[in-house]
Amino acid sequence: MSSNAINSIHGIGTILNSITIVVGASVGVFVGEKLKDSTRNLITDVLGLVTLLGATASIIPLFKKDYLSAIPTGWPTIPILLSLLLGGLIGSALRLEERFESIGKFLKARFKSKEGSFVEGFLDASLLFVIGPLAILGSISDGMGTGIDQLVLKSTLDGFASIAFASTLGWGVAASALPVAVYQGSWTLIGVLLGNVMKPYQVDAMTIVGGLLLLGIALRLLKIKSIAIGNLLPALFIAPLIALVFHQFV
Repeated sequence: MSSNAINSIHGIGTILNSITIVVGASVGVFVGEKLKDSTRNLITDVLGLVTLLGATASIIPLFKKDYLSAIPTGWPTIPILLSLLLGGLIGSALRLEERFESIGKFLKARFKSKEGSFVEGFLDASLLFVIGPLAILGSISDGMGTGIDQLVLKSTLDGFASIAFASTLGWGVAASALPVAVYQGSWTLIGVLLGNVMKPYQVDAMTIVGGLLLLGIALRLLKIKSIAIGNLLPALFIAPLIALVFHQFV
């Protein structure tokens, strides 16, 4: 099958991404059973540090010209702050963190997993794999039929990350393929129906918010601070809208 034929199959990139997560997690679980507790803890610390690095990279657009020129001078952090506050209020009202935990516990029972880290693996891996510009831009590009190169790259990164995560957090990491498929599938549908719906500065706003959520995940992995990141997820969708308002009307 030619690359053009593959690109014409909407959603193929997300399917590939989900498969790599499951395969990587399966390898990680097998390898993890052979590791000592001290080694697993060290791997978790390394994951926390790498996630922290990813968070730092995602926050960089806050200081770039495209974003700064689109937002009123001196107010670059205000749309981010409002997005997190409003997103947190909506997420808390909807009890998203509790719902994520309930899904994780249900899947844990279905998998008959005895590992106490199943829910943590499901939550942290789900958030890590859906946050970032590649998940959004790659899925939209997939939906528009302009290529799956970005999702191929993301699949590779997620596959290796799932090996590392599952070696310490178990089968919950494999279960994260489900929300990844739903999230990226939604953006693919947007790409099919509406094309390129966001301006670069809106993507930047979403990326910055995502970076802060990644920071929260890093703090949890490093056992520094446990933040209800699930309740902040609506901020990802609110950020482009607030950035648009500030760009057009402020």
